[in-house]
This record gives sequence, structure tokens and C-alpha cells, in this order.
Amino acid sequence: MLRTRWLGEVKFREALNLQRQLFTASGDDHLLLLEHEHVFTGGRNADPNNLLIDPASVGASYEIVDRGGDITYHGPGQITGYPVISLKGRRGGGIAETRAYVHELEAVLINALSDIGLRNCGRLPKYPGVWVNPESDNPKKIAAVGVRLSRGRTMHGFALNVNTDMTWFDRIIPCGIAGLGTTSIEFQGLEVSTESVAQTIGCHAAATWGAHGAEFASVTSSSLQKSLEDFASKETGEPDSKQEVSVFLRDRKPTPRRERRLKDAGLGEGLPITEKKPSWMKARIDLSAGYKKVRSTIADLELTTVCEEAGCPNIYECWGEGTATFMINGSRCTRSCGFCLVDTRRPQPLDPDEPRRVAEAAAAMGLQHVVITAVARDDLEDGGANGFAQTIKAIREKGQVVNIETLVPDFSGLQAPLETLIEARPDVINHNLETVARLQRMVRPNAGYARSLALLARSKQNDFLTKSGLIVGLGETDDELYGAIGDLAGVGVDILTIGQYLRPSSQHLPIQRWVPPTTFNALAEYAKKQGIGHVEASPLTRSSHKAA
Repeated sequence: MLRTRWLGEVKFREALNLQRQLFTASGDDHLLLLEHEHVFTGGRNADPNNLLIDPASVGASYEIVDRGGDITYHGPGQITGYPVISLKGRRGGGIAETRAYVHELEAVLINALSDIGLRNCGRLPKYPGVWVNPESDNPKKIAAVGVRLSRGRTMHGFALNVNTDMTWFDRIIPCGIAGLGTTSIEFQGLEVSTESVAQTIGCHAAATWGAHGAEFASVTSSSLQKSLEDFASKETGEPDSKQEVSVFLRDRKPTPRRERRLKDAGLGEGLPITEKKPSWMKARIDLSAGYKKVRSTIADLELTTVCEEAGCPNIYECWGEGTATFMINGSRCTRSCGFCLVDTRRPQPLDPDEPRRVAEAAAAMGLQHVVITAVARDDLEDGGANGFAQTIKAIREKGQVVNIETLVPDFSGLQAPLETLIEARPDVINHNLETVARLQRMVRPNAGYARSLALLARSKQNDFLTKSGLIVGLGETDDELYGAIGDLAGVGVDILTIGQYLRPSSQHLPIQRWVPPTTFNALAEYAKKQGIGHVEASPLTRSSHKAA
């Protein structure tokens, strides 16, 4: 199966971690199509003299990667493509096989460019890539190619200029070729979007490498919707009275922005919030002695649990069995995900005593498996990673809990916070993908599909047990869910949870469908066939439900 993904804007390091994990762990073929931030890259044997400026002086970076080719540029308006595919019948990766593969890759791009109306593209002898007017006296490169082929599997790929700012190429000698220029689709007089070009490339890639099936999914990147300046500048002190008004009022109508997200995703108003739930969605309320004991412990130690903050329907069952999921770094989140009940007012200062109290609660409850989660803290330099590290340390010092599972935010894609978590060595790193590619912007406007997969990939590369979760009923199709499950399997996820979305209030995204238990069974069976070792899938399943 060839899984092609248009991922929008993705940081270079995130994409590199993602393709490396797909290269080593996935049984499928993948084509990642995306745009990078401003970055110069060089192959193993690149000549540093071909980089004519200090990248930092122009707000860029320089990365040396394990591919062929010299120095090139990646940035907005350019489609970077990373095919991670197994080439039929090829096991080596020698010069002849690499050239044959590069020829295939160039053909995919040439055919795609022809389809969008640029029919004067081809190859230039001795110079890999795709060129405009290659037989003229003034050929110009429109797509660079630099690949790695090892044991018949590919990495890295191409960079196609769509509406790129071409002045960036003045800062390098592109691909080490002096005297020959570069161009873009826009410079050739065509106005097309990067996403539409990506879809065309996907079609030709499927024809070339999709003999065992192919599917395409698209996600549009979204910049951070709310300003974090207030959060950062007022980390200490009391919030003002205006900020103390809850953002979730059940009698308010959906905001225009949320309605726009629904429209962009091709969805309607969904099911009425007053509609009666199907029989399989009923959770039993049981104020048992175990429930009351956990509630008392949480209250006495002044702790926060995601069980309460997210309105989990399983709270009576889990607390009755003496388990809970602790939420650290405060109870207020800097994100505004469309499905989540957690408070999004301005975050309060961190409580330095919180790790100790979580450890006390875990000991008092006699937990053998403790789950720690947190709100997103984009206002903090470390994204809240140190809170996880300190809490893990405090629990370990108690010497009682056997396993620690961390359900983490994406840390805005920053590497340092994730490294802090990795160094703390929890037993499980859990990060939820939440939904399919098409609905990411609607459901998680400040997150990213590729970013989440990259975090899971990086965690797996450090030998962690990894876990992720999906919620259904938001407007996705079953086929899209199979695609998302395939992506999670591709990065080596060990544990998967799938549950029905429940709308917390009229301010939140509407439910588009009630997914029956039979569909959950089918999704679980598919996930296991894809190689995911443990799957919990049912209408009431939640990410940390029965985590132990």
C-alpha cells in the first residue's frame, strides 16, 4: 500500500524523524509531501563553499543529511517530497539501482508538471532533477532530486518549486551547479496552489509505485490561532477579572471560527446536542466506596485529574477500581481544541509542590501503573516538559509504582522538551493523534498531523513503548480511519485506543455520527493486522481507560 500524505508546513527535523521511522519500521510505502521552514540542506559529500552566506543571518538553518547531492534550499511555496518505498526486486542500493530510481522519480515529476500545463520539462544529461527547456541554451532547474537507497528502500527525495521566493537560491550555488539557473511553476506563468500540485504528484506516484493499492490524505497546516504573548508576559500574578470568565458556556452559540472550520472540512451542523444517545453509549453511575476514596484523596492533595477536567464518562468505573489519570502543570490549556472540555483561560503559575503531591496520591492509592497527562503549556519555554520529569522523579523516589505512562502534548514540535521527557525515562510515551488528516485543522487547529507522528516516531527511536489514540464521530470516514491507523502502525505505535467522541457543550464541535460497536471491532481487527500489538476500541474507550 502506498500512503501519500499532503502534510502542509512541517519542520525539517520533524519530517526527518518521521521518514527515518517509516524507513525502518513500516511495512507499507509512504510519500510525504510538505513544505518546510527556510532551511538549507546538504548531502553527505556536499561542498560547504556552495553555501554563500551564514544561514542564521537570514533566519534559516543548515542541515547535513544522509543523501546524495550537494546543497539545496527548502522553504515555503516549495513542495518537498519524501518517498519511503520498497523497490520491487531491488536489494542493493548501488549506483545503477539508484540511477534507475532517480529516473522513476523524475518521471513522476515531469508527468505531474505536464498535467498542470508545464509541458516543456525534462532531464538534463549529467545533472539529476527536472529542468525547464532542457534542450535550450538556458535550461533552468525546477525540481532538485537527492535520494538515499539502502536494501531496496528509499529515503529523502525531491524539492519542486511552486511559488517559492526564488531569491533564496541566490544564497547558494544550487546543487553545486554553477552557471545554470533555477525557476518555479509561478515563474513559468502558472498560478497553482501547492496542495493541488501535491495531489497531481500523488496521482502519478500511485501509478508508478501503487501496484498494491494507494490512498491519499490531505491536511492543511494552521498557524497558532491565539496569541501567547499574554500568557508569557503574565505568567505570575493574578489573572484579571475578564480572563476569569469561563470560555465554555452551554447557552452560547458556536463561534463563527468554529462554524468556518466545519465548512472548510466539508461538514454540516451534525447531530443535535439534545439527541438521545444510543444504548451502547450509556455509562453506569456508581458512587462506590472506591470512587469516594479516590475522590477524597484527589481533593485532600488538591490535585487535578483529566477524568474530571475532560468530563470522562468512565470516571465512576476507573475511580471505583482505584485508578485515575493525574493532570499536571495546572488545569488551564493554551490550546483550543474543538473537542476538549479543559479550561482555556490564561494559565496560572506552576505549582512547584505538585510533583510531590502526585507521588503521594499514587502511593496512597496503591497504584502499580500511574498515568500522568498535562495541559498544553505553549507559554512555557519547555512546554511543560520539566513538570513531567519532576513528577516522574518524585514517583520513582516513592519506590512503589511499577510503570509510569505519560500522555503528553506535542511540545510545539520542539526537540529539547521531548529530550527532557526521554531522559526522564517513563515506561510509556502516549501522544494522541486524535483524528484523521482531513479533520486536523478543524479538531486541533494549533497542532499538526505530521508533528504528532514525528513525536511518536522519535519516542520509538529511543526504544519506548508508544501509544496513541483516535476519537471517532467527528465527520471522518471509515477509510480515513484505516489510513490514520496505517500511519500510526507505520511509526511503530505499540498500543492504540479508539473511542466515540462525546460533545461536551454546544460550544464544541458537533457529533457527526454515532459509531456502532461493530465498526470499533473492525477497526481493532485492522489495527492488529497492521502490526499494532494492543488495541482497545469501543464506544466508551478513552486514552487512559484501563491503562494498567
